[in-house]
Amino acid sequence: MSLGYSDKLYILAFDHRGSFKKAVVGTSGDVTGEQIEKIKDAKSLIFDGMVVAAEAGELSSAMGVLVDEEFGGTIPEQAKAHGLKLAMPVEKSGQDVFDFEYGDDFGKHIEQFDPDFSKVLVRYNPDSPDKETNVLQLQRLKRLSDWLHDNDRKFLFELLVPAEPDQLEAVGGDTARYDAQIRPGLMIQTIREIQEAGVEPDIWKIEGLDDRSDCVKVAEQTRAGGRDGVACVLLGRGADNDKVDHWLYQAGEVDGFVGFAIGRSIWSDPLKAYMTGDLDREAAAAKVAENYTRFIEVWRQAE
Repeated sequence: MSLGYSDKLYILAFDHRGSFKKAVVGTSGDVTGEQIEKIKDAKSLIFDGMVVAAEAGELSSAMGVLVDEEFGGTIPEQAKAHGLKLAMPVEKSGQDVFDFEYGDDFGKHIEQFDPDFSKVLVRYNPDSPDKETNVLQLQRLKRLSDWLHDNDRKFLFELLVPAEPDQLEAVGGDTARYDAQIRPGLMIQTIREIQEAGVEPDIWKIEGLDDRSDCVKVAEQTRAGGRDGVACVLLGRGADNDKVDHWLYQAGEVDGFVGFAIGRSIWSDPLKAYMTGDLDREAAAAKVAENYTRFIEVWRQAE
C-alpha cells in the first residue's frame, strides 16, 4: 500500500473520552454502568446527526467519523454499514505522553474493528527540555507506524505543539501570538523530527494556521523526501465558526490539504442543548448535521 491518501475527507470527530465524560456526567474519572450508558447515548446522538448529513449529502464517500472503542458502542459497525469512513484512536486518553490504550494488544483491537484509519493524538514540542520524553514518544510511534504499514493500514496523526513556558513568555503570554508567530515553525520542525525517526503518517491532522503561507510550508514538509501522496486535514480545536472558517479558507487552496477532522465545534452546542432539554433528540441530531455540512460547504468554497 502506497504512503498517503488522495481523496477528500470530512471527518466528524467524537473520539474524546476524558473530556467527554466530564461534559456528560461531570467527571473525568471512573464511571459507573449508568454513567457509561449516558455517555454512549450522547455519542449515539452525534452519530445520528452524521447519518442525517450522510443521507442528505452527495459526498458520502468522503464523509467519516472518528470514534473510540470505549464509548462508541456499535457506532463503528454502523458507520461501515452506512458507507462512511471509519477512524479510531490508538492512544490512551488524556496523556501528555503518547502511549497505547491497549498496550501490546493494540494490533488485535485494530484488526477487530478494521478502521480505515488508525489515529493517534500526540503532544510534542521539539524545544522541550525533556528530550527523553520526546525520544520515548518517537520510539512508541515508530512501533505503531511500522505495524500499520506492515499490515497495509492507514495512519492518521493528530499533532499538537503546546507552548513551552519560555515560548509563551516570548510573546507576553499571548496564546494567539504563539499560534500565529511561533507554532507554525515548531510544527514544521516537529514533523521533520517525526519523519526522521521513521514515523510515517498517511494523513496529518493539523492545528489551524492563520496564514496560507504557513499552510503551504507545513504541507510541503509533510510531503518532503518523496512522500508525495501524504495529506493533511485540519482540526477544529473547539473554536467558534468564524475562527474555524478562517482556518479552512487558508488551507482550502493549498495542495496537500484534503479536508478536515472537526469535533466540538460541530456537536458541543447541540449536545448541551439536548442534555438540558432545550432540544429533543431529533432536533439536536439535525443541528449536528447542519453544523457538519456547513463546514463541508465552507471547505468547498475555500477550494
